[in-house]
Amino acid sequence: MTRYSALTVRQKQVVWAWGFLAVPVVFYVVIRFYPTAQAFVLAFMEWNLLGTRRWAGLDNFARLWADPVFWQVFRNTFVYLLLGTPASLVLAFAVAFHLDRVRFMHGAIRALYFLPFMTSAVAMAWVWRWFYQPVPIGLFNNALATLGIPQIRFLNSTTNALPAILAPAIWAGLGFQIIIFMAGLRAIPRSYYEAARIDGLSGWATLTRITIPLLKPTIVFLVVFSSIGFLRIFDQVFNMTTNDPGGPLNASKPMVLMIYQTAFSSFDMGYAAAQTVVLFLVLLAVSLAQLWLMRDRP
Repeated sequence: MTRYSALTVRQKQVVWAWGFLAVPVVFYVVIRFYPTAQAFVLAFMEWNLLGTRRWAGLDNFARLWADPVFWQVFRNTFVYLLLGTPASLVLAFAVAFHLDRVRFMHGAIRALYFLPFMTSAVAMAWVWRWFYQPVPIGLFNNALATLGIPQIRFLNSTTNALPAILAPAIWAGLGFQIIIFMAGLRAIPRSYYEAARIDGLSGWATLTRITIPLLKPTIVFLVVFSSIGFLRIFDQVFNMTTNDPGGPLNASKPMVLMIYQTAFSSFDMGYAAAQTVVLFLVLLAVSLAQLWLMRDRP
């Protein structure tokens, strides 16, 4: 074995580099990759946390295929994705685009937008749950009653439960998206806008031909990041519907909540692992599809 003192400076640098890299590598192998591999193995077994594991083959996946609750939850998860991602991105871009032009108290306003992202998701969920309560507790229904408008059953309705939970989820992530959009806007050279002004381009033409195309890397990052967040939505649903987890008739239940209930309420770990594998494959497919659709084409 070569002695450390006999190594060259370049070789010592390589040794130190791999030494520092070993820490995150070991962390990801132990915390990320090993549990993921175990979930794939467990998906083909029956296990209740106490007894011995029994090989079940594809039984868990066949059970998923025949489970109507799973398909409803699967649909709910994609509704969160298809409604939440574009709505949050459009809203965040609109705020960032106008906030970038504000000079008075710019830092304070930006901090106020970012504050919800730093706040505990559990605390925010309970505050919004209070907003949605009926008269005389709920803020929204009290305001409606003042205007003579009938009360709205936000969380106890099969129609309103999912949008009512989606609203605070969008609001919670809005600050992060605004900051990222503003960083992308600041990275666009001012010379492009000066040239557009000289050429007489309208504000809309400048937005569609310069700003949005040059923001494409930022948009790609936020689309993938936000999509993963909405596919994994859990905190808001779990805390806003504690009396009836997932809302009435599972109207707002996402896949992560179903996995949690299957694993830690029913103790059916094999079935929960099969659901986890499906969610993992969905996340992977959606992320790869988005990256492919939004890639730079020659």
